[in-house]
Amino acid sequence: MSHSVIVPQPLSVLRLFIRYNKGPVTCRHYGTVMSLSYRIRQFRDALRAEVSPAEYTLVARMLTPAEQRLFFQMPVYDQRHCLDVYQTLVAAGECDELLLRAALYHDCGKVDDAGRPMALGWYVLATILKRWLALYLIAARLIPAIAVYAEHAARGARMAAAAGCPPEIVETLRHYHDPQPTGRAARLQWADEQH
Repeated sequence: MSHSVIVPQPLSVLRLFIRYNKGPVTCRHYGTVMSLSYRIRQFRDALRAEVSPAEYTLVARMLTPAEQRLFFQMPVYDQRHCLDVYQTLVAAGECDELLLRAALYHDCGKVDDAGRPMALGWYVLATILKRWLALYLIAARLIPAIAVYAEHAARGARMAAAAGCPPEIVETLRHYHDPQPTGRAARLQWADEQH
């Protein structure tokens, strides 16, 4: 006997969230409203994301061929984000080459095991759900795309290790989403949170 799995669509998960909270998503807290408006802007920017030829030259200059493969497997909106995080670190005076290289592909774990990137709608939903941990954890168990997002730091670290990246970069990728990271991971988390 064959069983089919029903994977909820982003809108149905959002409806479940609204029902769970007994009201509109944006009416609970001012911070929630700000977060949602930020995520809407982030979604709009992702749709318009571009990477310039000069930035691709930077990637080729900074990264090994294996690291470049990690960078290029990401969709353009994640490439743009990683470049923005890199630029934030450089603007802050950061000159640690290993940290700067890690910044350029820190979100490489957001692709599934077949190398397919998360659809942008799932990405936006995951970032919104993170504000409500219980619902986020339920969604991560039920929806494969949300699970990829939830585990992307650890996935990225495994991918970097498999690609032969330096252990310091692997550890930075593994820990930059920790609640209280230290060292390079803390600096990467700070720059990531600026975007």
